[in-house]
Amino acid sequence: MNCLSSLKTSLPEDLAASVKMNISDWKAGGKMQRLWRRDATLWTGEDETSWLGWLDVIEDQIAHPIQLRGLAKEVWSAGFKDILLLGMGGSSLCPEVLRMTFGKIAGYPDMHVLDSTDPAQVKAVEDKIDIARTLFIVSSKSGTTLEPNIFKQYFFERTKQAVGADNAGSHFIAITDPGSKMQEVAEVDRFRLIYYGRPSIGGRYSALSNFGMVPAAAMGLDAKKFLDRTQEMVRACGPAAPLEENPGAMLGIILGTAARSGRDKVTIITSPDISDLGAWLEQLLAESTGKVGKGIIPVDREELAGPEAYGHDRLFACVHTDHGTDVTQDAKLTALEEAGHAVVRISMADTYDLGAEFFRWEIAAAVAGSIIGINAFNQPDVEASKIATRNFTSEYEKTGSLPAEKPVVEDGGIKLFTDEKNAATLAQAAGADKSVAGYLKAHLGRIRAGDYFAVLGFIQMNDAHQKILQAIRHAVRDVKQVATCLGFGPRFLHSTGQAYKGGPNSGVFLQVTCDDALELPVPEQKYTFGVVKAAQARGDFQVLAERGRRALRVHLHDVDAGLVTLAAAVQKALG
Repeated sequence: MNCLSSLKTSLPEDLAASVKMNISDWKAGGKMQRLWRRDATLWTGEDETSWLGWLDVIEDQIAHPIQLRGLAKEVWSAGFKDILLLGMGGSSLCPEVLRMTFGKIAGYPDMHVLDSTDPAQVKAVEDKIDIARTLFIVSSKSGTTLEPNIFKQYFFERTKQAVGADNAGSHFIAITDPGSKMQEVAEVDRFRLIYYGRPSIGGRYSALSNFGMVPAAAMGLDAKKFLDRTQEMVRACGPAAPLEENPGAMLGIILGTAARSGRDKVTIITSPDISDLGAWLEQLLAESTGKVGKGIIPVDREELAGPEAYGHDRLFACVHTDHGTDVTQDAKLTALEEAGHAVVRISMADTYDLGAEFFRWEIAAAVAGSIIGINAFNQPDVEASKIATRNFTSEYEKTGSLPAEKPVVEDGGIKLFTDEKNAATLAQAAGADKSVAGYLKAHLGRIRAGDYFAVLGFIQMNDAHQKILQAIRHAVRDVKQVATCLGFGPRFLHSTGQAYKGGPNSGVFLQVTCDDALELPVPEQKYTFGVVKAAQARGDFQVLAERGRRALRVHLHDVDAGLVTLAAAVQKALG
């Protein structure tokens, strides 16, 4: 693997000059050597040293190949037909990328991933599997994360019904940190296996630890080949490599320098065969850099348009395999380069280079965080949203209902909600037009050059819903010429949600919630999955408002009909 030749850049003169200065600074300061020595002062001097276990995790994985090979053999010999990974954020995104990239591997179970509390989505996943022949992987670093815990409660009960209480535990595996609450649960319920993570690796840096590699082995991936390819990238990014030949350092310097110079919207483009990689990159970049009013806003799955659609706040990062290049996509990138936009191209030999890319981008995120001047390993605003959610679910447990709320507008099966400050601003801007479209026009009218627009859908993540929400974001992009994002809740709360609440205050947010046609109870709890989802949406909105964000919530009575009405209202609002 020639890692350096796989990274090609086309940068405007001013950005290229700033990158060159930062390269000189990193060389003179021996900063890559300091990174590998785990020097916390490279960032903020807080607790960064405690979160750098990912730097040498590949050595451990390669040194203990029997563990992964043994799991693959056991899963195969046990006759499991399906695998369902129950996780969130760092514990679910890497397995999802692997499943979306490699598909079902012949002779091994089909892997599915659940990272949504939407009851329709939980039921849709349940309907895809044969519970009596399914291996469940409960993946939770701390063991206290709400979603994996209630997923486990739900599917453990279903499994007991299918195979009996005495046999249910043999259908479950846990991946968790030593001494966690999940380890305790797994031991009590007699799980088939428990795999441990490293306490010194945070969730978004855990792809190459057991949180990524255990599901990879279970689904039949050639773990040795995957890890051997990754080790080449680890060496290339190591402290002995000349800085200009260090693929992770060079990418990180470009990302960090671009963000500091105003190009803080990193637009991710991937070839079709690795289309899900962007979801993993979103979390890594947003959670690592988006805090204390600074950071990178990752933009995934925004279809490329002509150069005239973009401002000067973009950096386009294209990752493609040698055989997966999209000719139309490539032509659009070339047009962006010729128009003077910043473009980075990364080529992979094939999909087995994904592990190498995971590591390259982990190094890059750490380097970019240093240049931006933040702690690249914490996620303070994710915790704020979790606390707000807990307050709502606790209220439900006590009273049997969530706190009452009053819409600012109700029209045609759609209700609009927001906080007092946003409500006053929007009412004034809407003037006499107090319709849904009038408020949407007022809300979208707050978008300025250098901002970004994010649609946050707390609805089932399926093709039909994605198509409509994608159309909305692209309509806004084309009219307002700003970056746009689309996230589904609650999964984005453990990903881009950190940057939305803690990063630069340049986001304009449209949250979409709905009445649930289906309700699913959570065993051992008073609340249902729908109540949890509603609490998560309201908790996240509350934190957005507390952070002074421009936010509006659209609530749909009937999700499918409501989305069509919403799309029409947005088009009308855009004029």
